[in-house]
Amino acid sequence: MQGGGSNKPREKQVRDVIVPEAITVGELAKRMGEKGADLVKELFNLDMMVTVNQTIDQDTAELLVDQFGHNIQKVSEADVDIAAEEDVDPEETLKPRPPVVTIMGHVDHGKTSLLDALRGANVVKGEAGGITQHIGSYQVKTKGGDLVTFLDTPGHAAFTEMRQRGANVTDIVVLVVAADDGIMPQTIEAINHTKAAGVPMIVAINKMDKPEANPDNIRTRLLEHEVIVEKMSGDVQDVEISAKTKAGLDELLEKIALQAELLELKANPDRMAEATVIEAQLDKGRGPVATVLVTRGTLERGNTFVVGTQSGRVRAIVDDQGKQIKKAGPSMPVEVLGLGGVPSAGDVLTVVENEQRAREVAEYRQEKATEKRTALAPTSFDTMFNNLAANVIEFPVLVKADVQGSAEAIAGSIARFDSDEVQVKIVHQAVGAINESDIALAQATGAMIVGFNVRAMPKAKELADREGLNIRYYSVIYDLIDDIKSALSGMLSPDLRENFLGYAKIREVFNITKAGKVAGCIVTDGVIKRGAKVRLLRDNVVIHEGTLKTLKRFKDEVKEVKKDFECGMAFENYDDIKVDDQIEAFELQEVAREVTAKEA
Repeated sequence: MQGGGSNKPREKQVRDVIVPEAITVGELAKRMGEKGADLVKELFNLDMMVTVNQTIDQDTAELLVDQFGHNIQKVSEADVDIAAEEDVDPEETLKPRPPVVTIMGHVDHGKTSLLDALRGANVVKGEAGGITQHIGSYQVKTKGGDLVTFLDTPGHAAFTEMRQRGANVTDIVVLVVAADDGIMPQTIEAINHTKAAGVPMIVAINKMDKPEANPDNIRTRLLEHEVIVEKMSGDVQDVEISAKTKAGLDELLEKIALQAELLELKANPDRMAEATVIEAQLDKGRGPVATVLVTRGTLERGNTFVVGTQSGRVRAIVDDQGKQIKKAGPSMPVEVLGLGGVPSAGDVLTVVENEQRAREVAEYRQEKATEKRTALAPTSFDTMFNNLAANVIEFPVLVKADVQGSAEAIAGSIARFDSDEVQVKIVHQAVGAINESDIALAQATGAMIVGFNVRAMPKAKELADREGLNIRYYSVIYDLIDDIKSALSGMLSPDLRENFLGYAKIREVFNITKAGKVAGCIVTDGVIKRGAKVRLLRDNVVIHEGTLKTLKRFKDEVKEVKKDFECGMAFENYDDIKVDDQIEAFELQEVAREVTAKEA
């Protein structure tokens, strides 16, 4: 009985209850507007001993919903996730946004120096060997007051995936080519990625201050890759610049502005934000930090979001100048603090209505990621036995890096080193310092520990020294990949190469007591050496292959006999020899093999 002493029971409200494939009893009670204790009681009657916090399946939930007189709306697990297909913003809500420009090109062609010159700060100082190890993102204000967002992608071949990712969030690509160098492998790679992404390109011919600069040669060479610049009556804009003297930079910005105008770039700033993770790392003082590029909407402090398998709440937004800001609009690159863990570069950050929704989506994605990992593991006996039969040696590697993009790129590059005999197995890849659990894992799996721009914690180092584990530190990815390649090549059995020595013809066969049959021969070609491998040919058919037991000139044992000289020979464990048989002598040379990277 309810309702202020009245004898009439309150009219029951029938609800439409949305039930996913798995739901906790408490959550179901909330959705039904019933008491959790009543649901637990009902489940007890069904012989199910559960608590309010336990998860039940969809069929059990359906029984309860029916029992309490509500209507059920089933949704699949996938409905929990945020749909990948974008809801299109209405045309009237769209406003102009700054262009996102990715700088691409070969190592040491001056990409970072160009960014330096554009923003008037020194980025190069923090780089190892002039190689950009991380993706940087900056906003530059042009003389006309327009904003342009620049992404600087690493130039090494190992960062192909990251560069490709850069092209995917990009509106315009600036291809930097050194006027004194020419078209290099990574330049071609950048051209291919740009074409695949369908993004317009501007060619910046750099290092024009050098006396040996030849821009026309670059333009001609670009024709080979179907890049026809305006000077060659094509539609690709090109500009001659010098990052050192800052010549031609205004012209480059003008061309970017012109290209952006043609693209009519717009986004809706008045909605819940969406952003793409460019880079992510574990900062010692600030925890997980993600550098994101806002694609639409406005990201504000206090927003709840989900990114990849992580959820969180925006604690702080830091711009490219290192200043804290309250909100970030479309095309703005910012650092976001307040993540639950380190996301992967390329993940989409989506702002959601509340923490419960964020947690629900993150948990679903984590489950899916675990399922995928388990499915990829070679757990079947067939796979294990096949590997044993094929004598495949596994080379386990544990990768720790300072940022997610680097860890991914390193793992991707070394996993491509493969052969029929040796296979690289990445036992673990993560962001942050090398800790004790990494050492324990390496010890259990026999893995090589690789630290890229990170160091081992004191206790972990102590443990590694005690266990005799070697930790390899790197700051340049070239060295890391070369070392892994050398280690793998050392594990391959060498190839045996046959070197021909000479021919001899049997003229006489002698039966000698104790020694057996000895062939009296004349060397007809090359040289015969003691201990060499030999083949016995009769009518040009090989009838025996073995080793030379004795090689004599008269009664003396000799090291070698040259062409046109006579000698006596006997074979190890073989004496079926006849006059006119031919002897071919050869030696086997071991040649070290090298692993090669499989094509991606």
